[in-house]
Amino acid sequence: MNSGGWLLPEDVLRDAPAYTPRAYELADLELLLSGAYAPLTGFLGRADLTSLARRGRLADDRSWPAPVTLEVPASIAESLDLTNPVARAIVLTDLEGAPVAAMEVSDAWPAKNGMYGVGGDVRRLGDGTHGPFQRLRRTPEEVKALLPPGRVLGVIADKPLHRPQLAQIAHAAKQLSAHLLVLIPIAEASPDGMPPEALVRAIFAARDRMPPATLVAVSLTRRGQEVADALLRARVAAAYGVTHLLSTGESLSGGGPRVLVPRELAYDNRDGQWRWRDDIPPRNRKLALSQLEINDLLDRGFPLPEWHTPPAVAKELVRARPPRRHRGLVVFLTGLSGSGKSTVARHVADTVRESGERTVTLLDGDVVRRELSAGLTFSKEDRDRNVRRIGWVAAEVARHRGLAICCPIAPYADARAAARRMATQAGAGFVLVHVSTPLEVCERRDRKGLYAKARAGELTGMTGIDDPYETPTDAELTIDTSDLSLADSVKLVLDYLTEHGWFEPHR
Repeated sequence: MNSGGWLLPEDVLRDAPAYTPRAYELADLELLLSGAYAPLTGFLGRADLTSLARRGRLADDRSWPAPVTLEVPASIAESLDLTNPVARAIVLTDLEGAPVAAMEVSDAWPAKNGMYGVGGDVRRLGDGTHGPFQRLRRTPEEVKALLPPGRVLGVIADKPLHRPQLAQIAHAAKQLSAHLLVLIPIAEASPDGMPPEALVRAIFAARDRMPPATLVAVSLTRRGQEVADALLRARVAAAYGVTHLLSTGESLSGGGPRVLVPRELAYDNRDGQWRWRDDIPPRNRKLALSQLEINDLLDRGFPLPEWHTPPAVAKELVRARPPRRHRGLVVFLTGLSGSGKSTVARHVADTVRESGERTVTLLDGDVVRRELSAGLTFSKEDRDRNVRRIGWVAAEVARHRGLAICCPIAPYADARAAARRMATQAGAGFVLVHVSTPLEVCERRDRKGLYAKARAGELTGMTGIDDPYETPTDAELTIDTSDLSLADSVKLVLDYLTEHGWFEPHR
């Protein structure tokens, strides 16, 4: 990284290429800009990454725990002139396209899939006031100026705080005589799928159950690499002044604050207190609910027990995760052309409309290609783009608690996974239905004549003939319309949705 200061004049940035990084890269960018990743001032270049892999330190021998990288398309990287200070800038934008930062690229190298790794310093553009809960998005320097002298107990609250966690926090703060600093990750949904804004509200709802505390919203995200995630989180906590970090599963500190691993608590029926589990006779103790148990109660509309969850927290959890029958839902049917998925989807939609139970949006593959994806080809890239567009529209419908029924062929697993991810991030449900009607049956139906043209060589890229269909391994429901009548196929889908709480049972 450049350590000689910022070199790019403002007028250069007007002509610089713009790029929107991926979500975890945007989270890293915000941590760089806020100073939470100090001593880093930008994304790492090759020399730092090589040194980090070999020695666990940066090229200049400073301590740093894990890679912080950025990739851009080859077209952008190859347009830069790294020998010219005024021709090596990139403007980094947020997901809405608003400029967030300028980067002075000092290093670029081929990565994979048409991308280049780039390293260099970053500088904030604009006032950075976009997004909810701005009052909580403080820099480390701002927070440290507010903290009282002495020990600081840090808690990274990436899940709502129930009574067992609150009891552990209170015990640790008392034992240390420490001020409590709660860091709330806001860069992504929580591990149980709760949107960041809902998580912040749930943490605030527990505030009267905590010792005196300072709450901060931080752009932390998870990369799926447990060790690197733990090391970076500990480093960020240290930047905010944390001296002792209460573990929520990770046990590494990477030279940062001391990590405290709490003992397991249980609820004591004798006096209604949370104590160390082994101090309570088995007949008198209740164990903390698992996340699966909590989600199951919420999904079915049952109240969370007060002995486990403070009522104010429970209220926020119900708002964020209402019973399934009141929550948005995406039903995504996938299968070969002629499998019957569109027919089943239409009849499911009609039945739901007749009941008046939900508003329904039907996203049929052919209609979407005409109205939303006109001009796309049948290449793998365009097929994926079509499915992702369907997934995005469906997720927006479900975000507002509607029912979106989709029935594209969707032959590729990655695109289907992206549709599921978008629905989940919108706080909605996602049910994948594989209409598994065999190819020979689909060919016999061939209402559009597509299989005949593909067999005759008049059509290329036909799924099941000269283009693959990746059979789902994660479908919630599989139906074969060669063995089932239309009425039975529709009934299977509706019965599944009712059984799993998405619809009210009909009496």
